[in-house]
Amino acid sequence: MIERVDEIAAALGRGPEPSEEGRDRAARVAWSCLIEPGDRIAGALVRARGAAEAWEIAAREPRPAELGALAGVDPSEARAALERWRPRRSGGAIDDAVRRARRNDVTVVTPHDALWPTALDDLGDHAPLCLWARGDVSRLGIPSPSVAVVGARAATSYGEHVAAELAAGLAHVGIAVVSGAAYGIDGAAHRASLAAGGTTFAFLAGGCDRSYPSGHADLLDRIAAAGVVVSEVPCGAAPTKWRFLQRNRLIAAVSGATVVVEAGLRSGSLNTAGHAAALGRPIGAVPGPVTSAASAGTHRLLREFDAVCVTNVAEVRELVGDGSDAPRLAPDGASSDRTRVLDALSERADRSVDRIAAQSGMSVPDVEAVLGGLLLEGRVEPTGEGWRRRLA
Repeated sequence: MIERVDEIAAALGRGPEPSEEGRDRAARVAWSCLIEPGDRIAGALVRARGAAEAWEIAAREPRPAELGALAGVDPSEARAALERWRPRRSGGAIDDAVRRARRNDVTVVTPHDALWPTALDDLGDHAPLCLWARGDVSRLGIPSPSVAVVGARAATSYGEHVAAELAAGLAHVGIAVVSGAAYGIDGAAHRASLAAGGTTFAFLAGGCDRSYPSGHADLLDRIAAAGVVVSEVPCGAAPTKWRFLQRNRLIAAVSGATVVVEAGLRSGSLNTAGHAAALGRPIGAVPGPVTSAASAGTHRLLREFDAVCVTNVAEVRELVGDGSDAPRLAPDGASSDRTRVLDALSERADRSVDRIAAQSGMSVPDVEAVLGGLLLEGRVEPTGEGWRRRLA
């Protein structure tokens, strides 16, 4: 494997003979550099054996049957996990992440810390193994209740106005606003909460040392000053479509309710709503003009998934206080492997299968299978040196 737990702990400044807590923290840092967000097999192994022992078990590459027995999963799932992890076993990813964290004042928070947002534990084996946080980490124990305010990037002036009104109103009554720092609704919600003197949390799909989107660099700095910028992927990690989808489960989990202000039919905020519903969290949706495509997704939530219609702060507060009738909209996990492979490809540069596997967090055989399907669809093309994504 990449490093021994004691060596990682020493790099984290835990001394040559780290405590059990130090070894656990070091192992969780290592795991976060090895796996993609939400890896259930890694989560099950860590739950069964502890992070440090789980890391040492993975380091010796056990047989699938042994790993399956230790983690309590099917051997075929264990085999797939081992193949998924293998492409990332080499390289200095851990050292690089630790150096970046130190340089950017990023703190690692684990479930053993008092500041850990315990609502994340509802994700079970899909919960993050640690969080990388920039800002006033003392605020990370997110106040209860808190509300996720999410919606379209290509928001209308109506949507941004409503998002700002709701976020400011929530801030005035001491409710933390959670969102994803994207353009549009997310940004409007963060800015309004800050302007009202409230606490706001931004969950990112890439490393929290990277300002994404770049146009929100100043906003992210302001959020870090008044709240926390958080990610489950290590410093330096790039945001990808898969990681955005997985990031959404964190936003849903830490929030007492999720309010979708404005969303098209394919908006990622519907994915956040799906995660919230699967966790039993209530969902609110703001109605918009029936002629607006930007509100088609919220109208679908209201029509098909029993989301609660919300139009003001009082109704959002009521939503937070009663989650007994939360809708049951399952998150869309379809085509996740295809998304991860396409994320790892370029339209200009050739990428080998090994490199695609390392970047996507998948095994080489799984990548080859997905590439075969994408080739039949005409979305990728083989080259002399590897594979490329075909120009649309």
